[in-house]
Amino acid sequence: MKRRFSQQAVSDWMKEAGPDSEIVISSRIRVARNLRQLPFPMLATNHQLTEVMELLTEVSNSGKLAPIGKFDTIVLSELNELERRVLVEKHLISPNLANDSRGGAVILSENESISIMINEEDHLRIQCLYPGFQIKEAWTLANRIDDIFEAETNYAFDEQRGYLTSCPTNVGTGIRASVMMHLPALVLTQQINRILSAVTQVGLAVRGLYGEGSEALGNLFQISNQVTLGQSEEEIIDNLYGVAKQIIEHEKAARVRLLTDSRLRIEDRVRRSYGILSYAATMDSKESAQRLSDIRLGADLGLLEEVSPQVTNELIVMTQPGFLQQAFNEKMSAEQRDYRRAELIRKQLRSQTEHGGA
Repeated sequence: MKRRFSQQAVSDWMKEAGPDSEIVISSRIRVARNLRQLPFPMLATNHQLTEVMELLTEVSNSGKLAPIGKFDTIVLSELNELERRVLVEKHLISPNLANDSRGGAVILSENESISIMINEEDHLRIQCLYPGFQIKEAWTLANRIDDIFEAETNYAFDEQRGYLTSCPTNVGTGIRASVMMHLPALVLTQQINRILSAVTQVGLAVRGLYGEGSEALGNLFQISNQVTLGQSEEEIIDNLYGVAKQIIEHEKAARVRLLTDSRLRIEDRVRRSYGILSYAATMDSKESAQRLSDIRLGADLGLLEEVSPQVTNELIVMTQPGFLQQAFNEKMSAEQRDYRRAELIRKQLRSQTEHGGA
């Protein structure tokens, strides 16, 4: 199991097509829960964290999750720092869990669409990922898994406040719903700031590729709910769904506008990025993210038949620092990573061309 998640850049679920997948890369639901009888992770002893891990992994080992699929339990203390970093880059665990793995584990589904984190900020964090715009489907699955754990354990719950969590911003429903969106046309037509400002005014948050505190590199934006208390799960999902649907329509309209008003300029931009990615000797992470965004847009608009959107999905993960070092099996300086990143991109694009593009 350990080798499989380390060497495969894109999880199996990401290889599937989803609704509006040319704009929405993925939809995610995360559910935070704690056990009533034990201190929250930040206050728990190592013995108590081990007890939490044993209680929660017992649910998976008992076969209760079998109707949903096959699962493996990965104990994070058995992984090295690089392997944990790769799990973060694939969005299978949080940076918080990777950095403090005391009593930490992740129960991972075979296709890696379900990631159940143990002893992160909370005792239990259920994460469900779907390709494209499928936030309601992700919620249905997360709710089903939550029901299984709730039937087998005793959650910390208050009649007034709802589910109790380590961070007050998660109290209530304990759910975070988010969509990862590729919005290059809104950026190029200079509409993005107006759109994102409107998003924050309706109670949603905008973050980068790796969540809170991360930069929106490569025109990738994570839109998620901020409010968890005072609204039902369905209200939270419906609000995000409605706003995301409007953003999708704005991005589609902006893409049509680019093709109508600036086709030659956009095609030139796309092909310049493709040329640089195909021949550059070094490439830092920020430039690679932007140029991969360009060729992804070109592929989606039919301006670059040499590349499929799937290849850009793979390269977003493969060019991250942890995965680069894992792939080449060597510890690297920043300069070495830039060299290897460019080498890997050239190799992947050449392989795509040899196999006939999309």
